[in-house]
Amino acid sequence: MKRLLHLSVTTQIFLALVLAIVAGYAMQGCPDVAEAYIKPLGTIFLNLLKFIVVPLVMLSIIAGILSMEDVSKVGRLGIRALLYFSLTTLAAVTLGLGVSTLLRGFFPVITLSGDGEVADVPELSFMDQIVGFFPSNILEPITTTSMMQVIVITVFFGFAIVHVGERGRAARELLLSFNEVVQQILAYIMAIAPFGVFCMLTPVVAVNGPQVLGSYAMLIAVAYLCFALHALVVYAPCVKVLGKTGVVRFFREMLPAMLFAYSSDSSVATLPYTMGSTRRLGVREDVGNFVLSLGATVNMDGVAIYLGVTSVFIATCCGIDLTMQQYMAVALSATIASIGTPGIPGGSLALMAMVFGSAGIPIEGVALVAGIDRIVDMARTTMSITGDASCAVVMQRFYDNK
Repeated sequence: MKRLLHLSVTTQIFLALVLAIVAGYAMQGCPDVAEAYIKPLGTIFLNLLKFIVVPLVMLSIIAGILSMEDVSKVGRLGIRALLYFSLTTLAAVTLGLGVSTLLRGFFPVITLSGDGEVADVPELSFMDQIVGFFPSNILEPITTTSMMQVIVITVFFGFAIVHVGERGRAARELLLSFNEVVQQILAYIMAIAPFGVFCMLTPVVAVNGPQVLGSYAMLIAVAYLCFALHALVVYAPCVKVLGKTGVVRFFREMLPAMLFAYSSDSSVATLPYTMGSTRRLGVREDVGNFVLSLGATVNMDGVAIYLGVTSVFIATCCGIDLTMQQYMAVALSATIASIGTPGIPGGSLALMAMVFGSAGIPIEGVALVAGIDRIVDMARTTMSITGDASCAVVMQRFYDNK
């Protein structure tokens, strides 16, 4: 029992997934029992996840903005790096949405445990959608969990605190302190995540049977396919055309960092290896240190891809045909949310709930994919540090030509 408690949260969640499949398969003859007595416990976990989403996203994004206060000191290099990260992240989530949409015929239609209610997403014109991003009331988006409006409010407050400088120090310290508190609350919630995942997934398996296993394999395959395509279609041309560096050489020098990232599942822990790889690629130490440190905070292409893939996966499993408005909501919210990904195990699950909510996708789907999060997270981390390095190579060329 003590050994079990010392396992990482992600390992415990994976074990909960296995146990839920076994228990759900055993309860196929009495799915009503699973729905009546096990599902409510999972709903409690889901409610906790929902309640922390808004403060988590708001404070994480504000903390990210405040951490970029020194960007102004590096002038055009910082602006170009942020632009590069933003464009590659948007390309990542678009690729994830596109590929998963093309392959959605292989995703099964299943019944989620829970009410499965889908938020009402009315048909609006493009300009109506843009107008809808900007709230007229500061409290309503928070109470109704209108996440795109919440993000807009957050960005305004974050940049305003940076802009006023010393006069905003009190607000800065208060919000950073609250961010630490919210991160700790999330840690409490994630501590019971294995139990919550078990209680939410067992009724799903009991109702749907072994076909859930096939859906996991397909989801992992599509996610890994998107990771490989993003590296070849986005990073390779950028390194070759913008960075004037050979693609084979780039990936050869990056291989040690990529392998460490895959095994450690941590962008921050991999940072020394990434810096060593970029130095061997000819990136100046000061340029590499700045770009890679910034990228470890704001560049999460792997997360953006996975949010796109899981959005289509859960929507398809629920029999939902996503509209163009919903695709836009996923793309924009995933791009911005990936910047504020919490640096703790399971933090991406809370952001997944936010992205699902912004597009009217049942949030119960988070529990369905939580069990395989570790398997995909290793590749997500590898993708993100590779994107950081590609930016450093490109920025070095701009730095040399300034």
